[in-house]
Amino acid sequence: MMHCGLLGQKLSHSYSPAIHSLLGDYEYKLYETEPENVEAFLQKGDFDALNVTIPYKKRAAALCDELSETARAIGSVNTIVRRADGRLCGDNTDVYGFEELLRRAVFSPRAKKVLVLGSGGASAAVVYALKKQQAREIVVVSREGKDNYSNLSRHTDAELIVNTTPVGMYPHNGEAVIDLLRFPHCRAVVDLIYNPVRTELLLQAEKLGIPFANGMVMLAAQAIRSSEIFTGKKAPDGALEHVIDLVKSKTMNIVLVGMPGCGKSAVAEALGKALGRQVLDTDAYIEEHTGYTPEQIITMQGESAFRTHESEAVRELGSAFGAIVATGGGAVLHEENYAPLHQNGVIFWLRRDLDKLERDGRPLSRAGNLNAMYEMREKCYLRFADYIIDNNRALEDTVEDIRKVIL
Repeated sequence: MMHCGLLGQKLSHSYSPAIHSLLGDYEYKLYETEPENVEAFLQKGDFDALNVTIPYKKRAAALCDELSETARAIGSVNTIVRRADGRLCGDNTDVYGFEELLRRAVFSPRAKKVLVLGSGGASAAVVYALKKQQAREIVVVSREGKDNYSNLSRHTDAELIVNTTPVGMYPHNGEAVIDLLRFPHCRAVVDLIYNPVRTELLLQAEKLGIPFANGMVMLAAQAIRSSEIFTGKKAPDGALEHVIDLVKSKTMNIVLVGMPGCGKSAVAEALGKALGRQVLDTDAYIEEHTGYTPEQIITMQGESAFRTHESEAVRELGSAFGAIVATGGGAVLHEENYAPLHQNGVIFWLRRDLDKLERDGRPLSRAGNLNAMYEMREKCYLRFADYIIDNNRALEDTVEDIRKVIL
């Protein structure tokens, strides 16, 4: 059996082993390696073929004995095969992956001004692909180059923006390298990050109505092409869709919102068992971190104090991936909670008739008029929800409806 794997510095959240398990009959390991050990690993490591990721793509190119035409042109390698004589042959499938991303997203760079954020190995592949597709002008922005983040005002006419930096990648969710409001001519945004699914940059693009895409398709397409290079065999038809579905299933959270007592916790528990996923609950998080139940906090400190704790819980749990996240009934009242829940989540509003809502342990439901509460919150649930699920039926029916959407 071939020994393959991924070389990088921090790989704990990589999906590559799961992806390659679908693509070929070979072992695939993660090789976390510090910079000072990269050369020795490439010379003496126990592998037949490798993928290479941040931050070693350019260095790997310099250490290979042979380079493909593409890898030589861009000076960056993400795929290495060791020949029988021990020689290392480097290639770059990121170019193919980025071209596939643009094709599926229907973003054509032809005759457009493109701003590429970052100057690393991924940036080199993106620039090469953009030249092939005849972009009118390509500006690479780095921290210290002639085009940097202090003089972006020279490029506010950019029509396509591509982020190749790790800014905004988990666990640094919520960070963005630029503000899209500075680019009034921007018509599309691509962020090569896929965890979170929607970075802060993409969330802003969505809010502004600008078409956007993350790096999920690129990840899948470059992996498939790498596998073909590893094995010398063409991937089967439908492999790209299969890999994309796999990555989505591992990254996308199922987020449940709805009125207090509508059954979010019960549905979350049932979904967790049915799908084999971790179940997270904002109320449980608050109790664990404060030592008080939501009811106790509201009674002692008031609703406003509780909402502050709730927003903290949403920010933390929303950065998870592949989990079931049950929220409190009022989590939708604060717009600031939308982005953390939406970044990795498909949001389901569990709607249940008011006379069927459970009120025990819910001081706001007991003390107030449920009809008035619902009227105030309905537009918020609609704002947050990607799907509305009728939860007036048996638990298994609700779970099955959500399963159909996700799977």
